[in-house]
Amino acid sequence: MRFLPVFIDLVGRRALVVGDGPTARRKAGLLASAGAVVVARPGFSPHDLPGCRLAIGAEAAEADLQALSAAAQAAGVPVNVVDRPELCSFIMPAIIDRDPVLVAISTSGAAPVLARLLRARIEAALPPGIGRLAAVAGSVAAELRRRVPDLGKRRRILEQAFSGATAELAFAGRDAEARASLLAAAGQDAPAPGFIHFVGAPAEADLLTLRAQRVLGEADAVLHDPGVPEPVLDAARRDADRRQAGTAEAARLAAGGARVVRLVTGDPQAACEREAGSLLGVAFAVVPRG
Repeated sequence: MRFLPVFIDLVGRRALVVGDGPTARRKAGLLASAGAVVVARPGFSPHDLPGCRLAIGAEAAEADLQALSAAAQAAGVPVNVVDRPELCSFIMPAIIDRDPVLVAISTSGAAPVLARLLRARIEAALPPGIGRLAAVAGSVAAELRRRVPDLGKRRRILEQAFSGATAELAFAGRDAEARASLLAAAGQDAPAPGFIHFVGAPAEADLLTLRAQRVLGEADAVLHDPGVPEPVLDAARRDADRRQAGTAEAARLAAGGARVVRLVTGDPQAACEREAGSLLGVAFAVVPRG
C-alpha cells in the first residue's frame, strides 16, 4: 500500500486552490462542501500558503504549479496538483458522498478513470439512505453505550440493526421509528423482529429497480403470488426460502427475526393496504416500482 487513506477535517480551516478553469472551480467547490475556507487564486503566491491545511493546483501556469508544489511540501502542507502525480504529496480519490458515510476509491494514481468506474458501480449498490442510517446510529450512540456497556454485545446489536428493521426504517425516511427500534434492541435478549418489503414483481427481471434487487438479495425469505416469473425469483439469495405464500406467513416469519420480501403481481401499495390486518406489530415498507 503506497498511500495511506485518511479523512481530513477542513471545517473552518483555510485551503488554497491555485488555478483558473472548470477543474479548479470544481476542486474549490469540493473543499467548500467539506467546510473549508477556500482561498482561490489564478496564480501562486507564497503569501497565500501560511495557515492553509492543504493546497490544490489545477489549470495554472507550469511555473505556478511547480512553485506551489515545492513551497507546500517544504512547509509540510499536503498538496495535490491535478494529473501531475510527481508534484503531489497526496492524491484525490473518487468519492461517494452519503453524508455522514463517505467512500473513497483510489488506484494510487495509476488509473483515475478506473477509480471513477468503480465508484459508479459501488454507488449503484449502496442504498441511498445509508447516510441516514449512520446518522440515526450516531444520534443514539451515547444512550446505547449507557444502556449496553459491553462492547461485544453492543457491536452485535448494531450489526443486527444495520441489516434489519432499524436499517429499513431509516431507508424509508422514518428516523424516529428507526431510533426507537435501535434502542429497543438494546433491551432484547431474543433476536430483534425482522422486516417485510412489499415488492411489485415485473414481467422481466431486468425491470427490477435497484432497491428491489437489493432487498431481494438480502431477504431470508421471498414469499410470492402465483405467476411471478422465475427469473425475478432468481434475483433472490440462493439460500433464501422461496415459496408461494401470503402476508400472514410473511408476518409470522418477520416476527421471528427474518427479513422477508412479499412479491406481488399487482400494485405493492394496494397489496399492503389490502392485507394490513396481517401486519399488526410488524415493521414493513413498500418498494415503489420506480
